[in-house]
Amino acid sequence: MIRQALERSWYRRQGAWLWLMPLSWLFGGIVALRRLAFRRGWLATTEFDVPVLVVGNLTVGGSGKTPLTLALIERLQQRGRRVGVVSRGYGGHADHYPCLVDAGTTADQVGDEPLMMARSSGAAVAVDPNRPRAAHWLIAQAQVDFILADDGLQHYALARDAEIAVVDARRGLGNGWLLPAGPLREPATRLRNVDLSLAHGANADFWLRPGAARALASDSERALGAFAYRRVHAVAGIGDPGRFFDMLRGLRIDVIEHPLPDHHRFIADDICFADDLPVLMTSKDAIKCVGIADDRHWAVPVAVAFSPTCEARVDALLDRLCGPATGTV
Repeated sequence: MIRQALERSWYRRQGAWLWLMPLSWLFGGIVALRRLAFRRGWLATTEFDVPVLVVGNLTVGGSGKTPLTLALIERLQQRGRRVGVVSRGYGGHADHYPCLVDAGTTADQVGDEPLMMARSSGAAVAVDPNRPRAAHWLIAQAQVDFILADDGLQHYALARDAEIAVVDARRGLGNGWLLPAGPLREPATRLRNVDLSLAHGANADFWLRPGAARALASDSERALGAFAYRRVHAVAGIGDPGRFFDMLRGLRIDVIEHPLPDHHRFIADDICFADDLPVLMTSKDAIKCVGIADDRHWAVPVAVAFSPTCEARVDALLDRLCGPATGTV
């Protein structure tokens, strides 16, 4: 409840909890000192012989990083690159690190996003709180020749050749305050230093285009249009559940909202309701619900669509890092 109240205050944009502002000033001082320590070499930064591209954001919560990362993996594979992804694996608890995501890996071990990325893209994904160690492992053991760091903008121990920052076009940077009075992990001026700052949302740099719904209890698919003008339960345990609900409503689906915290650990009661209405959920949530789902449950996959200008900027950055596309996957 406290976290939800905090987030509401963050994104009202006209204020914050005043008593938290001194803590934000303290947090800002720590952030500045930490960046200075890496710039001066007081804290070690690990460099690599392969290109490293970091995708991240300044705010706490979802902004569209993971779908963008998947789109970047595909474009890099088209350039003939063997892509390795390093991730903190938030919400997972592996018994060893680095932990390679493979066919037997569960979300409890590595977190939902790394598991979804590995299964969706076929890229080698390694989870480790120590991202440089994960990158070394991927280069040595999986023979990758390009490293993508998911949600690694603030992980300065990992040297990078380029950075992409994602900003949610609808919520922006909230009230502009650093944690805990606002949603920012670093000052907004940090965006001046990234190679690309991309806005995610309708009529922005990129947006998410839903695909056909996939049944969790079988391999069947159904066009989302089949749910139009029907009442459904919509479940979302992501950083901004409202974005998922709004997308479904934009397709004329009558939504009963069930928002849950980001990286939520699902139990049957979270997705099983006392009726026979369809239950639609994000792919990120669905990957944790297969064992408790029945014929009512459907995953809604999404893919990134770029504006022409954004697509050109992304391709120019990837060309600089590794050369033009060859069509090889």
